Amino acid sequence: PPRGGSKEFLFPAANRQEPKHFRSLNLSSARVKWKGKDLFDLVCRTLGLRETWFFGLQYTIKDTVAWLKMDKKVLDHDVPTEEPKTFHFLAKFYPENAEEELVQEITQHLFFLQVKKQILDEKIFCPPEASVLLASYAVQAKYGDYDPNVHKRGFLAQEELLPKRVINLYQMTPEMWEERITAWYAEHRGRARDEAEMEYLKIAQDLEMYGVNYFAIRNKKGTELLLGVDALGLHIYDPDNRLTPKISFPWNEIRNISYSDKEFTIKPLDKKIDVFKFNSSKLRVNKLILQLCIGNHDLFMRRRKADSLEVQQMKAQAREEKARKQMERQCLAREKQMREEAERTRDELERRLMQLKEEATMANEALMRSEETADLLAEKAQITEEEAKLLAQKAAEAEQEMQRIKATAIRTEEEKRLMEQKVLEAEMLALKMAEESERRAKEADQLKQDLQEARESERRAKQKLLEITSKSSYTQSMNSSTTALPTDLPSYNLISESLSFDFKDTDMKRLSMEIEKEKVEYMERSKHLQEQLNELKTEIEALKLKERETALDILHNENSSRGNSKHNTIKKVSEELRGR
Repeated sequence: PPRGGSKEFLFPAANRQEPKHFRSLNLSSARVKWKGKDLFDLVCRTLGLRETWFFGLQYTIKDTVAWLKMDKKVLDHDVPTEEPKTFHFLAKFYPENAEEELVQEITQHLFFLQVKKQILDEKIFCPPEASVLLASYAVQAKYGDYDPNVHKRGFLAQEELLPKRVINLYQMTPEMWEERITAWYAEHRGRARDEAEMEYLKIAQDLEMYGVNYFAIRNKKGTELLLGVDALGLHIYDPDNRLTPKISFPWNEIRNISYSDKEFTIKPLDKKIDVFKFNSSKLRVNKLILQLCIGNHDLFMRRRKADSLEVQQMKAQAREEKARKQMERQCLAREKQMREEAERTRDELERRLMQLKEEATMANEALMRSEETADLLAEKAQITEEEAKLLAQKAAEAEQEMQRIKATAIRTEEEKRLMEQKVLEAEMLALKMAEESERRAKEADQLKQDLQEARESERRAKQKLLEITSKSSYTQSMNSSTTALPTDLPSYNLISESLSFDFKDTDMKRLSMEIEKEKVEYMERSKHLQEQLNELKTEIEALKLKERETALDILHNENSSRGNSKHNTIKKVSEELRGR
């Protein structure tokens, strides 16, 4: 069904051409005789709806809401004369506990759409912090799990998620509201659409104006009051306070409801309590009040009896469907987890491969530097060796010169003295040449040793490069096999085809254990939820514009400060009425 608050079904004339976006019914001679039930059943079949007792077809006549009667012909109703005739398919009666009573997913979805529209249209008062939480569940139902890469800033700019009253009450920009809604939206990861919508209804059903139909009345003294009719009973309100009833009559404490002309009479089961009488403005309104009283009382009593066979079958089918979907989600989650793990492993191997490639590059560079160093050392050793040979040759020549000088006789003493001096100088020169030759020889030996060490370093670098190359080839083979892993994983369709709709006892036992676990987790979440609501309320309190508070805002704050909620207020008022 489309995502709107109500569904419209039109009755055009037989020759009238209607727009395509309406479901039009051509009133042939056979359909002119249709009763309200015939049209209502057609709508329910079209929607695939089986929980029909909550719904009805609504129309407006003279500014008054009315509902199509099942046993009366459609065209015999006091419907507007203009064409086309429009009926809104809406929830007429509300459940006490949405999670326990709403079985079909389509029923939950229709209630979600209607309640959401009533909150946004401010027909149901909702405090600001609860409005933000409900908006986050509405976003989860529409967009699925939060993904920061997809749901970027501004993705909610065109969405209507908060009542205008809440937006006007605070000095906050749309971006600030979106930031707070997104923060809660991110926490709802893993919830399917139906689960998010049910969480929305579970929170909304605790709002004071949820499911209440209000009617203007006067008591016997002529005082203007409001009558509220809902799933719990009848409530009397001050016209300025639709949140807290003055008097409440639970359905199980009402003996009789009747009206004569415009006067209504409520007779409590306890005869000690006075009969309550009131007047409404129109006879048509009296009929509507009586319809709602009868329907809500019947559902109230029906809830306290054993489920009919049809409801039992629907609940069994719903449980099986829920279990099947849960198993599918678990299988999908496992497959997703395996794919993510495979991708992480692939990324890790790719990173390791890049690291090994870098190490191999560095080893190659080190090897090239080692080879260059070895070549330089070899060249230097060769030059040093040649210099040592040259020095040794010069030393030999000096020795020969010394011997020649000694052999030459210098006759004169002066020549002898000069000769001795030259001999001494030659000896000293020969000694220096010998020391220099020895030093050069040692330097040549040291260079040879450095050359050997350089060649040894070159050998080790080559060996390390060989090891890295072998590791890289191994890693590439591993990487190729890992990268192929997601492709070989079974797809979601294959998993779906392998699922069976027959659930064994072990599956149901495991499901029961999971349900018990979910109950415990729900209690913890409820506590955490209340803490979050209080935290958000405190956070945005400084931005509130006190002068824009409505009367309902003030009343709600007073009730909250006293610790009053919807259910304990009704209980307290009923106890006070019995104690009078």
